Amino acid sequence: MDTLRGHLLISHASLFDPNFRHTVVLVGEHNSEGALGVVLNRALNLSAAEAVPALASLVAPDAPLFQGGPVQPRSPVLLAEVSRPEVLDVPILDSIGFLVGEIPEEVRPHILRARLFAGYSGWGPGQLESELEQDSWVVEPARAEDVFTDVPELLWSRVLERKGPAFRRMARVPYDPSMN
Repeated sequence: MDTLRGHLLISHASLFDPNFRHTVVLVGEHNSEGALGVVLNRALNLSAAEAVPALASLVAPDAPLFQGGPVQPRSPVLLAEVSRPEVLDVPILDSIGFLVGEIPEEVRPHILRARLFAGYSGWGPGQLESELEQDSWVVEPARAEDVFTDVPELLWSRVLERKGPAFRRMARVPYDPSMN
């Protein structure tokens, strides 16, 4: 099985599960035991500093907390770009990956930028593969600018547009199709 680590899962316009409607998920781990990642485009109306004061110094001062997914929504997940990839606990894409648990003081200076997520998205063995067979997801290699986009609310449509003509129509499907 090929791994989808470092790829984006873009929810198909026909996926109406409220946890994943119009989402873009960065896959951080994918193997025979399942997959996990974080939703990149669901900023919450709460600052990361308010939500997790202990990690506030690692993100931009006005950075929002992001909804990483429906699994363990009260657990913080830190996604970071670092100057030394070997400090990452879970490397995903070049110098981008997860830092897990308490962040040691010697690692902090290597964090170039970071995003804080409430929870994560997870799939059990074979679950993601089944959803891919049902065309619930569109797969695209991730780019650093996707992970740290300044306009997360536009990420879903922008990544679909990038995939070319076959996906441009889907990129314009509104969140609520009855509004079309």
